[in-house]
Amino acid sequence: MMAACVRSSCRRANSTIITSLHFDPAPPLVDHCAALRCLPAVELPFVDVDPLWLTIQDEARDDAEEEPLLRHHYHHLVLSHATLESALAAHLAAKLAVPALVAGGTLYELFSATLSEDAEIRRAVRADLLAARYRDPACAKMVHCFLYYKGFLALQVHRVAHRLWADGRRAAALMLQSRASEAFAVDIHPGARVGAGVLLDHATGVVIGETAVVGNDVSILHGVTLGGTGKEGGDRHPKIGDGVLIGAGTQVLGNVSVGEGAKIGAGAVVLRPVPPRTTAVGSPAQLVGGEEKPVWLGRRAGLTMDHATWPDDAIRGQAWSYM
Repeated sequence: MMAACVRSSCRRANSTIITSLHFDPAPPLVDHCAALRCLPAVELPFVDVDPLWLTIQDEARDDAEEEPLLRHHYHHLVLSHATLESALAAHLAAKLAVPALVAGGTLYELFSATLSEDAEIRRAVRADLLAARYRDPACAKMVHCFLYYKGFLALQVHRVAHRLWADGRRAAALMLQSRASEAFAVDIHPGARVGAGVLLDHATGVVIGETAVVGNDVSILHGVTLGGTGKEGGDRHPKIGDGVLIGAGTQVLGNVSVGEGAKIGAGAVVLRPVPPRTTAVGSPAQLVGGEEKPVWLGRRAGLTMDHATWPDDAIRGQAWSYM
């Protein structure tokens, strides 16, 4: 998890507003989306100072000083841009560019226009950066996430594609999905709804279907599919609650819910709902306990997975044991 603490001391001159965001290297375990709300309550990027972007630029300067080989690289991608949105639009456009889309800066204009119009996306981008910094032990600096983490980059392409999809620009949205899949090996349908503070760790092979919903502060490792069963149409994809952790190689299939704070073990195949704050493992997935240690009793009662029904609230007392 993460936390952010704003300090008044800073290398910038303007003392009348917050000018730096200092990150504690060992922050307490708190909801980083909540911590994000300590940022200035302004409509980004139309502000004089963006603390998070200044932090990223400071990190870039430090790297450039330590490694002169990267000076031009960091200047071009980070230090020459006044805002996070400008840098992100240019970075994504370069990653996804093909000859037919290069002329006239077509992709840059598409990303820049969408980011400048959508405050929700701008705040989600920042929450995603903070999620990587404080939930990925390998992420020492946010500038590394911004430049190199394909899970973060694929997610930002999706955010723009989803906005286009919602606005009826579905051909453009599908083009971005296709290019992101080719560039990052991450395939998120533009119709899928994804919350803020999401971490796609490693990200290779992540597939998220059209009617899937992913909540806030969710962590998803590589090789995860949030897909359909192939037996239904319409609303056919999983609904993932806030704070869920989904392990590598997991398949969550069908219109099933995974409750807030649940954990899905690596390689699990989830075909039925998982209650909040509960762990599910195996193929097919079984519950192994949670905050109140609920244990699914279907197998203990001699029922098969095909015939047993995971309980809803109405029948919870008949099928669950609290140990």
